[in-house]
Amino acid sequence: MEYKVIPGGICAAKGFAAAGVHAGFRANPNKLDLALIKAEVRCAAAGVYTTNKVYGAPIKVDRAHLVDGYAQAILVNSGNANTCAANGVDLANESCRLAAKQLGVDEQDVLPSSTGVIGQPMNIDPFARGIPQAARLLEASPSGSLKAAMAIMTTDTYPKEYAVEFELGGKTCHLGAIGKGSGMIAPNMATMLAFYTTDAAVSPALLQKALREVVPTTYNQMSVDLDTSTNDTLLIMASGLAGNPLIEEENADYQVFKGALAAVAEHMCALHASDGEGATHLITCTVTHAPTHQVARAVDKSVVCSNLF
Repeated sequence: MEYKVIPGGICAAKGFAAAGVHAGFRANPNKLDLALIKAEVRCAAAGVYTTNKVYGAPIKVDRAHLVDGYAQAILVNSGNANTCAANGVDLANESCRLAAKQLGVDEQDVLPSSTGVIGQPMNIDPFARGIPQAARLLEASPSGSLKAAMAIMTTDTYPKEYAVEFELGGKTCHLGAIGKGSGMIAPNMATMLAFYTTDAAVSPALLQKALREVVPTTYNQMSVDLDTSTNDTLLIMASGLAGNPLIEEENADYQVFKGALAAVAEHMCALHASDGEGATHLITCTVTHAPTHQVARAVDKSVVCSNLF
C-alpha cells in the first residue's frame, strides 16, 4: 500500500482548521496552552483512552459525547490536568459549552481533553479567555496544526505532527495527526494525547474498530519509563469530504484506511519514544517467527521495557 507523506498535520485533511493560544493555564505567557480543532461538518468520530482506574474528567465527558459516534470539535488544555478535581466534570462540560457557543456547534459535539500537573485547583477562567481567541485564530493551514501541536506539549522538547495521502475508491484522501507525551509511556498509551483527522468517509463503527485494531500494535507497544497515567486519549474525526464511497464494512478500502492509520500511528509512536524524558536513543524491536501476534507483542514489550537492556 502506498502512503505519501505530506505536510499539514491535522490540517492536511479537507475541512479541518486548528489553533493554539496562551490562555493562562501556564504562568509563562510565551507558552501556548490551549488548542482548538474544528471541522467544517459534523464528523464520524471515535476514541480510545487510558486503562488506568483513575482517569480525568474530560475522558468521562468524551465517552458521553461519543455515544452517537459523531463530533465536530476538539478542545485541549495543557499545563494543568483536569484530574482529581471536585468540579472536574462540571468544568469539562462548561468548557464544551463555551467552545460550542464560539464555534456555532452543538456542545455534545465538542470533545474535551486535558494534560499537565494532576491534582491542582482549576477554574473556568483560562477557558473563558482562551476559547474565543482560539476560535478567531483557527487556520486550515500547516501553521494552524503546528500551533495546536505546540499548545498541547508538556515535557515534550518539540511539537509532534504527521500526515499522509492515499487513495480510496479513486479519491485522494488525507490523514493527519498531532500528539504529545514524552514520559509515563507504558504500559498502555501513557501520558499521551493524540488527535487525528481524516477526510476519508468512514462510518463511526468502522472508525472505532480501526482505532481499536491499530492502537494495540502501536501506542500500546511503546515504552519510556513503565508508568501509566490518567488522561491518555486518542481521538479521531473523519469529515468524509474526500468523497470516497463510505466505508461501512471490512472491505479492501477499510484495509487501506486501517493501513494508513497504522502508518501514521507508528510514526507518531517513534516521535514520542525518541523524545522520552532523558532519552538518548530510540530502540525499535522487531519480532519474527512468533506463532501469534499476542506472543510477538509480549516478546517485543519485554525487550523495550527492560531497563537493564
